[in-house]
This record gives sequence, structure tokens and C-alpha cells, in this order.
Amino acid sequence: MIAVGVALALLAVVIGSRPATFEVKRSLLINAPAEVVYAQVADFKAWAAWSPWDRLDPTMKRTYSGAESGVGAHYAWTGTGDVGEGSMTITDARPSEHLGLDLEFLKPFPAKNRTDFSFEKTGAGTTVTWAMSGQNNFMAKAMSLVMNMDKMIGPDFEQGLASMKSASESAAAAAAGKKAADEAAAAAPVPDAGDAGTP
Repeated sequence: MIAVGVALALLAVVIGSRPATFEVKRSLLINAPAEVVYAQVADFKAWAAWSPWDRLDPTMKRTYSGAESGVGAHYAWTGTGDVGEGSMTITDARPSEHLGLDLEFLKPFPAKNRTDFSFEKTGAGTTVTWAMSGQNNFMAKAMSLVMNMDKMIGPDFEQGLASMKSASESAAAAAAGKKAADEAAAAAPVPDAGDAGTP
């Protein structure tokens, strides 16, 4: 019994020595203007086009409330399995530069984390950085002995950024095409009303 007690005490010390915080961060260059990429994140309804978790559960129920986009926008979801249940609220928004969100998981396990997106102009494109950070309580520290948060969440961020790249670049191409068509239409000569009718 003494040996078991000593082992448990040592385990508690090891767990207690684990980092008190965590951060997962990934970046990707997207060939689209910052305002186009920013719009993919500022409007929660646009997340369906790139969020790696939206595709895990086609039956997931989504609820949108608050502002349409930017500060005050709120999104809640209820799904099955790994998708679980939770919500996000945008608390900080600097258009085309930064978005900050409060993220709360209810299922499969409760947690409150911070999520930040930064948008940096890089040449003709935008470098997007997606980061999530939070506190490690005793249980989270214990889990970190067998589970690496960066390796668990990082691939999801990479997949999401790749999908965001496709969605943003498609949106940018469509906007550029429309602009070119509008400019061509505006530059086209207008027929003289007096020329109509008689050859």
C-alpha cells in the first residue's frame, strides 16, 4: 500500500509539472485579398465552406444569433461523436486584420478556449494564422501525458486552412470576374438614340 501511495504521489507531481497553458497555431498563404479571406471567418454562416468539423457530421444542428458578422456574432452547434456540442462568440474584430473568438465546448468534454485569426498582407495574397489557446486544468494536464494537443488539433487546422484557401480564392476570382465585366459594360459605347430606327 505504501508503494502504491508513493507511486500515486509521484504521478500527481508529474501531472502537476505539466504546462499550465497550451497553444495550437497554424498559418497558410492564401492568394486572395485580406478582405475576402476575412469575410470567410467574420460570418459564421460562411464557415460551412471550410470548417473541418462541419463535414464530420452532416446532421449537425446549427444556430446563429446576435450580429450578422463581426463582434457580437454567435454560433452554436449540436452534433454527434467528436463534433459534440458548443458555441463560439466573436469578441474582437479588426476588419481584414484580426478576429478573436471565445470558444466553449460542452460535449464531449467541457472546456473554454480562446481562438484568434490574424490576416497579414503578403505580396498579392494574405497569410492567415489560426491559433487556439487555453488553460490546462489538472485533468487536461493528466491527458497531456498520453495526448498531444498540437498533434490532435493541428491537422484539423491545416485542413481547415486549405479549405479556406480554396473558398477564398474562388470568391476572389468571382469578384475579379464581375468587376471586369462591370468595367467592360461601363466602357462600352452607348448607341445614339438618333441612330435607332432608320438605316
